Amino acid sequence: MIEAVSGTNLEELLPLMRKYQAFYKISGINDDKNREFFSQFNESGNNGCLFLYRNDDGKAVAFATVYFTFVSSIPAKVGVMNDLYTDPDHRGNGIGKRLINHCLKFALSKGAARLQWLTAEDNKQAQKLYDSLDAKKSTWNVYTYTA
Repeated sequence: MIEAVSGTNLEELLPLMRKYQAFYKISGINDDKNREFFSQFNESGNNGCLFLYRNDDGKAVAFATVYFTFVSSIPAKVGVMNDLYTDPDHRGNGIGKRLINHCLKFALSKGAARLQWLTAEDNKQAQKLYDSLDAKKSTWNVYTYTA
């Protein structure tokens, strides 16, 4: 079952977010900072939303985020699936694909022209999922610039 993250289930997201951030070797993971940051997104807002996936036992085992931005080349609003994480014990059961499709429907319902995302070059397991979709793989390079 997929549900939007809100004040009623945000605490269930935090342990998954911590695991996700640890996977990407983020230093200084802070639940208070995560709580404050992620509480600003919701299903009815225009900035984006987080979605939580519950297994048949009702346990939160995965999540995805969609944020919105704009692309001048097409020119349109796009949804960015910034994060997708499934607890390792629950991978391979189609949860990621269900979350991606949910994020696409959400983005389109908010007027986005498409859903796009990126992943680490060494995240082969995620790429296997993404390659199984009817999605186009980009040849763009991503740069980050920090003062």
